[in-house]
Amino acid sequence: MRTAHIHQVNHLEHVEAPGSMLTKTAAKALAVLRYATGFVFLWAFADKTFGLGYATPSAKAWINGGNPTKGFLANVHAGPLQDFFHTIAGTWYANWLFMAGLLGIGLALTAGIALRITAAAGTLMMAMMWLAEFPPTATGSTNPFTDYHVIYAAVLIALAAAYAGHTWGLGRRWAKLPIVQRNRWLI
Repeated sequence: MRTAHIHQVNHLEHVEAPGSMLTKTAAKALAVLRYATGFVFLWAFADKTFGLGYATPSAKAWINGGNPTKGFLANVHAGPLQDFFHTIAGTWYANWLFMAGLLGIGLALTAGIALRITAAAGTLMMAMMWLAEFPPTATGSTNPFTDYHVIYAAVLIALAAAYAGHTWGLGRRWAKLPIVQRNRWLI
């Protein structure tokens, strides 16, 4: 009986240790995925803010008076939440929340800090964007459920669960901060 209890305690210690189950190659691959995903969010923020000419022309840049949410949300043509998204399209609070989300998620991912909060915020953002295009077949999707919004949400959750900020990031230092030690949800 005592041996089984020791084995269970040792197993829990091993599971709870960040990164203990990952190989060095897997940890590095997750770090690359974290940086790549962070760059997706930072690029969207920069393009919408400055109109770099990829998804957002200069004339529609946020700094030139453009609305980062209006084009997407005002063109929701299907789904049960169509009226809701039309109502918030281009409002100051939708623009600020969306842009702060893009920037915050991108910075946290590239720094490797606060990945639990980042995963929650990013998953919420992706869920809202997925709902804006619901049902996916109405927007030309070839898959009735899984699209890039679902994939990004899954990636964010996996990065947080795997402590991906510990490799090539500030995650270990962040986790040692007294406020983070007292509030583990900040990891």
